[in-house]
Order: sequence, then C-alpha cells, then structure tokens
Amino acid sequence: MSVSAEGMQDDPIVGMDLGTTNSLVAYADESGPRVLMDGDLEIVPSFLRYGPDGLEAIGQEARARAVEYPLATVHSVKRLMGRSFEERQKEAGLFGYQVVPGPRGLAAVEIGGEVRTPQEISADLLRELASLASRALGREVRRAVVTVPAYFDDAQRQATRDAGRLAGLDVVRVVNEPTAAALAYGIGAREGREIERIVVYDLGGGTFDATVMEVHPAGDEDVDEESLFRVLATIGDTRLGGDDLDHAIINLLLKELSERAGTEVSPGPSVRQSLRTLAERTRIELSESSSVTIRIEAGGSMGDFERVLTREELEELARPFIDRSIELCATALRDAGMSPEKIDRVVLVGGTTRMPLVRESVEAFFGSPAYTALDPDRLVALGAAVQASIMAGGRRDMLLMDVIPLGLGIETVGGAVAKLLTRNSTIPARATEMFSTSVDGQVNVALHVLQGEREMVADCRSLARFELRGIPPMPAGIPQVEVEFVIDANGVLRVNAVERRSGCRAEVQVLPSFGLTAEEVDRMEEESFEHAREDMAVHRVVDLAVNAALDVKWIGEAMDRVRGELPAAVVEAVEAASATVVAFIEKSRVDPRSVDPEAFHQAKDGLDRASVPVHELSIARSLREDAAGD
Repeated sequence: MSVSAEGMQDDPIVGMDLGTTNSLVAYADESGPRVLMDGDLEIVPSFLRYGPDGLEAIGQEARARAVEYPLATVHSVKRLMGRSFEERQKEAGLFGYQVVPGPRGLAAVEIGGEVRTPQEISADLLRELASLASRALGREVRRAVVTVPAYFDDAQRQATRDAGRLAGLDVVRVVNEPTAAALAYGIGAREGREIERIVVYDLGGGTFDATVMEVHPAGDEDVDEESLFRVLATIGDTRLGGDDLDHAIINLLLKELSERAGTEVSPGPSVRQSLRTLAERTRIELSESSSVTIRIEAGGSMGDFERVLTREELEELARPFIDRSIELCATALRDAGMSPEKIDRVVLVGGTTRMPLVRESVEAFFGSPAYTALDPDRLVALGAAVQASIMAGGRRDMLLMDVIPLGLGIETVGGAVAKLLTRNSTIPARATEMFSTSVDGQVNVALHVLQGEREMVADCRSLARFELRGIPPMPAGIPQVEVEFVIDANGVLRVNAVERRSGCRAEVQVLPSFGLTAEEVDRMEEESFEHAREDMAVHRVVDLAVNAALDVKWIGEAMDRVRGELPAAVVEAVEAASATVVAFIEKSRVDPRSVDPEAFHQAKDGLDRASVPVHELSIARSLREDAAGD
C-alpha cells in the first residue's frame, strides 16, 4: 500500500452508498470516517437526466427539473437492478419514465428510443460519486466498497458489481447496508467490554432490511485485538420503502381527484412526476408537522384542488408497510434464536425511519428506545468507508462476518435437494458433500444448483446447471463425486465438483439471469414452515429409494454368484424381502408423498437382515477364489 506524506493512500478505497433516493461517498482515515463533500454538495440525489447526446444532468439539477423532463429523468433505478421486466411490469407505471424489456428479459429504461440497463444508469451515478471523491481527496479514486440491501440476491449483487465495472471502478467488496451501518455504529458508540446484541432496522427509499448481530469488543475471549461484528440473521424486502409510502399518498390524491371529476383521472408523465415530488415532500414534512396543506393546480373544469393531509392520515396509509417491517424483525429474531428483550440496542437507518410512527412501532416491539445518535441518511456510507479502511489495511481493529439470506443446495436423484449451506450461514463460507452415481457405467454427472428453504427441487429456485464429464465407467455407487460450495465475502457463489478416483473436475460461478422477488422469498419461507414435516418425509422417501435401489442391485448380483450354495429358505426370504422393497421403490418413483417412510425403512432393514448370509457366503467365495488365484 502506497501512502503519501500527508498520510493518505495514493490509491484510496472509498465507501459508496448507492441509494434508491440519495447516494453518498465517504472516506475513513486516522481521524475516522467522514462523508465527502464537493463544495456544499454532500448528498447526491439518485436522479439522472438523459438527452440525445447522453447524460445531461445528475443529482440535484436532475431532480429539480424532473417535472420538466419526466420521460428523460430516471430515479429509483435501484429497484430495477437485477430484476426481470416481468417482475417489474406491474409497477412500471409508477416510475414516470418508460420501463421496457432489456437484454435477456431484464427490466431496462427507454429514453428517446435508446434502451439503457439499470447497470449502465447506476454506473453513471457511481462515476459521479467517484469524481466527487477524487475532487474532495485530491487523488483519483479507482477503488470502492459499495453497499447493497441485505436481501439483494445473487443477480442484484452481480448487477451492482457490473455497474461499478462500467463506471471504471474496482469494487473491492459488496457489503450489506445494515452491516455497514453497524460498522459505523461501532465507532466509539459502545461502552464497556460486554458483548452487545443489536438489531439494525433499515428502512430506506426503496428497500427494507432487518439484521441481528453481535458486536464483540476487542480483547473478548472469542476475538483478539479486533472488534468482531458477527451477523446472526438478516431478512428484508426489496420492495418496501419510502417510495411505497409516496405511491400510497399519490393513489389517495388520484382517488379524490377522480371522485371530484366524476371520472378516473389518469395523469400523464409530467403530472405523475409532480405528484411523486409532492408526495415525497409531504411525507417528509409530516415527520415534523402534524398536518400539511396540499395544493394541486388542476385547471380546466376541475379547478384547483386543495386539502389538508394530517399525520394521522399518513400513518393510516403507512401502517401496513410498517407492520410488515415489524413482522420481518420478528422473523429475523426467530432465525437468530433471540427474543426482543435480549436485544441491547436497535439502530435506525434510512431517511424513512424519521417518521414518528416508525420509531414508535420499533420501540414498542423491542421494548426499548431506538438508537438515533448518528444521522440515518449517512450511516451506511460511513460504515462502507470503515470497511474500505479495513480492506486498505488502515484499520485492523475490526472484523466483519456477514451471512447469506437463503439456503443453497444441489439436486439429488428423485428430485430432492441436498442442502450444503443453510440460510444465515456466515460468509465467507465453504461446504462440501460426497455424492455418487445411480446408474452403472455413468460417465457424465449433471449438477443442478438451487436456492430456497424447501426439500424438493420443484419448490426451490434454480440457480445454475453444469456437468462433470469424462468419468471412467464404474458400477453405480462407486464413483466419489465431491461437490464444494464456496461463497466469497461479496456473497458470490462458486460450485466445484471433482470425481476423486479419476480427478475429473468441473466448476461454475453462479450468475443467474435474475433472482428472487420479495414475494417468492416470502412464499419460500412461509411454505418451508408450513410443509416442514411433509417435506422431510418426502425427502426421506426419495433417499430411501435411491439407497434401496443400489442394495437390491448389489444383493441380486451376490445372489446370482452363490445361489446354488444357499439354503432354499434363505433364497426365498431374500427374494420376498427384495420384492417388497422393489414395490416401495416403484411406488416412490410414481408419487413419493404416498409412501410411508417408516414402512419403507422397515422393509429395507428387513432386506438387509435377510441378505446377511448372502453377503457372508459371497465374501467367503471371493476369498477362496483370490487364494486359488494366488
């Protein structure tokens, strides 16, 4: 690492909060982290305006004139990152600009006949942050730690990294926003040397995350000279934030305007952009005031519209969203094995947490005051700067341990899922499992990587498929295929497979076209609890069928060798037990849910016991033949 005379790195690493509503860049040195400013500019609104020749305005200028250029001004593009057009089609009309299908069916933005991906638009925003940082530090900024919502899936994280690369940045780490906030919170905020359990409640412009973590002070028995931030559980919703509250206000106003006009009011892009700006300003003002007067110059036969919106009315609109966030907090606590009273502090992150109802709801659920000493809008950027300092070697007193949000596994014979990594496993993570073939002479093994909480392939999300080729032909069950899952510190999954006898290898970096929607995540979680017993029973039947099929094959081969030397009663018992097991196998292949796993297990156990004399005689015969050969 090269350092200048002033003690600053020649190639500094900054922390970037790429937000739905606002974006910031921060830097940490010996004096601690600080948000970087360019003159009076600190917070950069996540607004961009495009013209025929490309980017025309960014930040405050683009936001101030969004009503004049509604179809050319892009905002909240973070909600499109890594999503398919189909997933975002229902809410496409809420953006003001035109959302269209892009490459591989991903959501994209069309302006003036040119289609831009969310990665390209986000790259322009990251480039602006890097330029701001370069001017503030007096050095070119080429490396950054970029934050993402904790519940961003593989596709969304990869899209964020792609945006950084398009911006000419080396994204050295992708960090979860709640975890970054906890890093900022840990700076001089804790007293004493006790382990502290905290919850980060992050309600921003477009997303919500709840993260449960332990903060171990330096010198704790579990750590050495560095503070340890260990994430225990994380959960969230990538479609829950201030934007949704603004849309609720807009829908209320449109309903009242329609009732007044006697027909449904369908605003054009410019009017909708005006309404969005008005709704956001109203929501923010009601965090400080008990009421706000809304005026809309409708003109024409409708005339001007004016009404007073009270804080109580806004809270009624907001309550379903806030209740949803509290439900997610309860799930995160359950995953971490904790109850609200065991939490020492709750840290609020994101501008939407300034709403009094949010703070009241959080404090009522956890039974203690929320921690608000640091600015919730700047907390994530400051934490990203701390992580950047750790990556650059500037800070050695902190260690960060994050988690994956959903389980990861591989398909096995019969359509079951073998979980290699469970949800909330700490990353970086590595897990291995041994598998084998189910068909004699099999030379290729198809590997199917899945994400989800259920036991069967049909109930999980496919991430990737690849093949291990060139295995020497061997009897079923003999090849030893070792599958390894490796997740790096950025949450990117790589799967390796090797057949240990032959050394054949294959690997894949899992980069799905697009990932899970919030609804799919909710469905996976709810169904995993609802069907847990049923799923485990089906998984057990599938595994029994695979193992029993190999047993029947091996026992049959041994019987053919020594049948003439066996008592008739043994032959009859083995054949009867084998027929019973085969019937269970065939039934399980048709409908595994109709098979009683305990009865299947007893039948297989009966075959194992009945075949003992067969194995003994077969082994003895093999030994005699070997001796004769010698």
